[in-house]
Amino acid sequence: MKHRSRLERAEQRGAAVARLATGQPQRHVAAELGVARSTLQDWCKPTPVGAAPAVLAAFVATPEGVQWLHQVVVAAHFVITLHGGAGVRMVCEFLKLSGLSAFVGASYGTHQALNAALEEMVVAVAREQRAALAVGMPHRAITACEDETFHPQILLVMLEPVSNFLLREQYAADRTAATWTQALRAGLDGLNVTVIQGTSDEATALRRHIQTDCAAHHSPDLFHVQQEVSKGTSLHLVRHVKQAGASVAAAQTSLDAERATAQAYDAQSPRPRGRPPAFAPRIEAALAVVVQAEADQVQAQARQAEARELVRELGTLYHPYELEQGQAQPVARIAQRFADVWTRLQQLADAADLPTRARERLAKAQRLTIQFLATITFFFATVQAKVEALNLPPAVELALLTQLIPALYLERVANRSTLAEPRHRLHALSRQLLEPLRQRDHPLQALPEAERARLEQVAGDCADLFQRSSSSVEGRNGQLSLHHHGRHRLSDRKLEALTAVHNFHLRRPDGTTAAERFFGRAHETLFAQVLQRMPLPPPPARRRPRPPKPPALLPVAA
Repeated sequence: MKHRSRLERAEQRGAAVARLATGQPQRHVAAELGVARSTLQDWCKPTPVGAAPAVLAAFVATPEGVQWLHQVVVAAHFVITLHGGAGVRMVCEFLKLSGLSAFVGASYGTHQALNAALEEMVVAVAREQRAALAVGMPHRAITACEDETFHPQILLVMLEPVSNFLLREQYAADRTAATWTQALRAGLDGLNVTVIQGTSDEATALRRHIQTDCAAHHSPDLFHVQQEVSKGTSLHLVRHVKQAGASVAAAQTSLDAERATAQAYDAQSPRPRGRPPAFAPRIEAALAVVVQAEADQVQAQARQAEARELVRELGTLYHPYELEQGQAQPVARIAQRFADVWTRLQQLADAADLPTRARERLAKAQRLTIQFLATITFFFATVQAKVEALNLPPAVELALLTQLIPALYLERVANRSTLAEPRHRLHALSRQLLEPLRQRDHPLQALPEAERARLEQVAGDCADLFQRSSSSVEGRNGQLSLHHHGRHRLSDRKLEALTAVHNFHLRRPDGTTAAERFFGRAHETLFAQVLQRMPLPPPPARRRPRPPKPPALLPVAA
């Protein structure tokens, strides 16, 4: 007996209903369709749909309705389990509450198999699209941001920060340099790219993996330096502020008590005989204590504010182009600004009498200054080499180095800013640097349009070269933690499916996926490709009444 899919049954049912409506006998219609007469009669019986609207039930019985139902069920699995981090039971609950369980099976076993098929299809489509996009891919020099998380198994995460394309996510037995290198090579297999820089924390294995195995430059993560400074200062300075506030409150209480004692003495009638107590010196002494306590409080608050400002200053100064005028910062200038910050932090530590452990954290952060300066040197050297390789006229080359690349860099910094004032200011400064380049008499405008587009692409690649943070990987680790929390375990298939959704489905406001930005060209929609390959959802099973449970104390027949 031929097994017909739900869509085929809907198509044949529609054809049968149309022919029966013209008066053709059931026997002839069944013979033409190649089905038994009893099967045709069963198709024509009304199907119980519970509280579902009759119009919806009639629509779902058509081929178009079956395809719509298929899309809704697959979309529910796709969004709830691969986006929302929930499980299959939430899909079943959605089908029941929405009323769609009248048209599709809503049991856990049914949808567990459907969800497994979905993950397999997502992985298969992503692999095919990755292989297709890699064909003819122009060579790219990229930065790899790397970090690990724990589920509690070690999970290695590698990401290209400009496109936000995940190069590799895999569980590993350890975090050695060899394991990192093997994982990265697997992630780059078939891709025409070269890793010239790695951004990560200061783990010894990561640094060896990047510098020795990959022969690339290691860029330290600025966040970890700021975190060390914060850990070394914030807790102790907050304690000082609280202690100063408590001292002010105690001193004020003593002052109020002295004044109340004096007022009570003056209010006595008649006044006691003899010389009155020396209330004025006591009040004056208590007031002096209050003034000193308030001064100490202001000083403690000032030290706390200064420490926060210095942490922010580390982020402000660590740029190849200064954010006030958009000019390139010489390495010596950045070194001096770093030295000023460390000097002020040392003075603050002395003034606040920070403990040895806090000073060790500050010293640990300060030791990374050399690596920061090395990253700035690497950036300018690489940019200079890229521009010189273009063999441009001197005026055009100078415009790229001093105007176009700084303007594009400032635009990227502005887009990442969370505050409106610096974002608007940096956008305005970027436009100010670009304005002369748009004038008709500028040498750049004499070049063909295709050449200008190529130069802008190179300038954008140069601006993207400076990567000082692996926060994109940290964010990805947070997302994976949410998925892991809901399941307590991520299988290799589930992990690869989540990677595929990140790379080929999620879109930025400009409408591009991470894969489109990484490979430089568009690809087929992941969900549409998966939907074509997914099996149709099964119809609901006929409910069999369950026998009532007998009472536990049912008497036994004599």
